Amino acid sequence: MQVILLERIEKLGQMGDVVKVKPGYARNYLLPKKKAMRATDANLKVFESQRSQLETDNLERRSEAESAAGKLEGLSIVLIRQAGDGGQLYGSATARDMARALGKDGVKVERAQVQLDKAIKVLGLHPVRLRLHPEVSVTITVNVARSEEEARAQASEGHVASAEEQRAAEEAVIQETTEVEVEEAAESEQEAEEEATESKATESKATESDATESDAAESESAGSTESEDTAEADKTA
Repeated sequence: MQVILLERIEKLGQMGDVVKVKPGYARNYLLPKKKAMRATDANLKVFESQRSQLETDNLERRSEAESAAGKLEGLSIVLIRQAGDGGQLYGSATARDMARALGKDGVKVERAQVQLDKAIKVLGLHPVRLRLHPEVSVTITVNVARSEEEARAQASEGHVASAEEQRAAEEAVIQETTEVEVEEAAESEQEAEEEATESKATESKATESDATESDAAESESAGSTESEDTAEADKTA
């Protein structure tokens, strides 16, 4: 699908560019967010008639974003999380968590403006980029610690979490998840075997009961026949 960009989109194009994108990306993000419009002849004329106003509005928003970026430069926020001795978090720190923490500090930032490729899973200092405007970004520090005291120590030591630590934490989560899945599969298999054993035992008891009832019925029938024969013999005599 071809669309006309109404603002600069990173790795896609500048305002006014006609670009080809996947239909889903256009329908689910660009069009509803009013970041683009369908590239039709009619829309091209509409865009050209509005280009001047769109550029003016964009300059105003960029100016505001640059002002905010100046205030946020060098900012550090603290996220308190539980973690193991190796620094691996019991859970993770997400873009939503950071947006909320910034909000408590009086900085209004939408979750979508927090440029986090993947959730943070290890203690330490993490540089995180905030995209305040399509053309303006600023990097802040997210200090993930188990306590305020630990956060101060990490900030003092400048303990920046490495990519290796993050990767090790992610691998540990995968390993833990795999072990849990294996245990659950083993438990399910054991439960299935126990249910099968119980089912066989129930069927066996039912079969034995049916056999006993059948034998009793045959015995009763035989007794009845014998009584009838005896009565008939007495009448004949």
